[in-house]
Amino acid sequence: MAIIDFRHAAERLKDFGFRLRPERVYIQISDAKVNLQNGLRFFIGAHQWLPEYEEIVSWLTNNHGRGLLCIGHLGRGKTIICTKIIPPIIIDSCNLITNIYDATDLNNLIDKILKNRIVCIDDIGTEGEYVKYGEHRVPFAELVDLAEKKGTLLILTTNLTVDELRVKYGERVVDRLRAITNVVYFKGSSLRK
Repeated sequence: MAIIDFRHAAERLKDFGFRLRPERVYIQISDAKVNLQNGLRFFIGAHQWLPEYEEIVSWLTNNHGRGLLCIGHLGRGKTIICTKIIPPIIIDSCNLITNIYDATDLNNLIDKILKNRIVCIDDIGTEGEYVKYGEHRVPFAELVDLAEKKGTLLILTTNLTVDELRVKYGERVVDRLRAITNVVYFKGSSLRK
C-alpha cells in the first residue's frame, strides 16, 4: 500500500475542478487605521474612535483568510464601515471587488450572490423565509456553507445577538460563522444624532 502525498493529490484533483481546501481571500493592508479614519471622516465627519474600530483595523491589517462579522447595537457604525468604507479600501489596496447586498436581497438574488468571491451582506437576520414554487431554501445558511467550502470572504453586519442568530439559523450556521469570520462586537448606545 502506497503512502499518499496529499499535497500532490490535491494539486491533481484541482486539475479536475475539485478543491480539497478552500481558496481563501487574504487581505493585508498596512495603512488600515489611516484608511478607516479617512473613510469615517468622509462619510460621517467628526467621529468618536471606538474600541471596536481597532478590531476592524486588525482585520484589515491581516484577515488570515477569514471574513468579518460585525454584531451589535444599531447606530455604532457597522453598516457604514462594512458597506461604504471597507469595499473601497479593498479595491484600492488589493484590487478585489466586494459585492454588497442587503439581507433582503438574499431571497431574490441568492444564486447570483453565491457566485461572488467577496460578499458583504448588511443586516442579516432581517430577510424573510424563502419559498418559491414550494421550494424552501435558507439562503443565508447556503451562503455560509459555501463560504466554508470554497473560501468566499463574507463581510456581515447584524443587530442580532449570537443567541438570536442561533435561533434563526441554527447551531450549524453559527458554528461555521465562528470558524470562517472574525467576530467584532459593537456595544453601547447609538451614535446617530
